[in-house]
Amino acid sequence: MLLDSMKNRRSIRKYTDQDIPESLLNELFEVAARASNTGNMQLYSVVVTRDQQSKEKQAPLHFNQKMVTEAPVLLTFCADANRFVKWAEARDAVPGFDNLQTFIAATIDAMLFAQAFCDAAEANDLGICYLGTTAYNADKIIDALNLPELVVPIVSVTVGYPADPLPEQVERLPLAAVVHREKYTDFTPESIDALYKAKEELPVNIQYTKENNKATLAQVFTDIRYTKKNNEYFSEVFMQVLKAQGFLK
Repeated sequence: MLLDSMKNRRSIRKYTDQDIPESLLNELFEVAARASNTGNMQLYSVVVTRDQQSKEKQAPLHFNQKMVTEAPVLLTFCADANRFVKWAEARDAVPGFDNLQTFIAATIDAMLFAQAFCDAAEANDLGICYLGTTAYNADKIIDALNLPELVVPIVSVTVGYPADPLPEQVERLPLAAVVHREKYTDFTPESIDALYKAKEELPVNIQYTKENNKATLAQVFTDIRYTKKNNEYFSEVFMQVLKAQGFLK
């Protein structure tokens, strides 16, 4: 039953105006806090945004995606070494967490916490949508949420009760594209053709390619959606964020 439900999941970008009870939200956080984490340090935190003005302030930082302001709750999951460092210092311990290794551990912790929350939310009839824009504008989100040193926003999630009709499921690559047995098996031109054939031949993707005036679906991703120029720009912004927040010296 659970497997069937998870196989049928989809990202929800349109929500009803029904609010999420605080008691349910807290219960979902309690469940999520049981997720695995690094050394039981729980190097993560989450900022809950319910206030409409606050959501509207953050909307441009997420490229004005409608669900940011229309969802009843916006969550920002953060890699957070700040709390643990303050505890260590208050107990006469000398922390060494101002480094890339800790940031990576905290990022893993934050994502495990976020995914556990999302799984629990969907099991309770809520819909969620991950926002990949958080890392792009991490510097501005830090200012908007007043995040201190050693706290970096990693991902944001909109949460609410799904509005009808539910969106169609988007395609996924065959398991052979992502599962390797015993060791990594690199891809040949032939295997790439086979693995991407169904995706490229979907009518919606054919239309998507035509609408963007591109010869292939791959070109839509490289030339329009995730360009080299933008990737390099946002990479530099994020490196500066890590330096400013104390994870890189």
